[in-house]
Amino acid sequence: MSDETRQILRSAQCARIILCISEMYGVSVQEATDIYYESETANLIEEGIADLHCRSDKYLASLVWEEHQEER
Repeated sequence: MSDETRQILRSAQCARIILCISEMYGVSVQEATDIYYESETANLIEEGIADLHCRSDKYLASLVWEEHQEER
């Protein structure tokens, strides 16, 4: 798989996770985007650590949300 293909797939996954956060927790897409990109989980997904990119979008959205709640 080329780097370009990986980046496209990762971008699509990020968008799906952000939409899940928005839908699951009743926040705006903008707020969900901020929550996602400020999370350590997003960094781990980007780096491919612990095969997080293989998990479901809803599971990852819940991890990001839990992290966000802990930081508040």
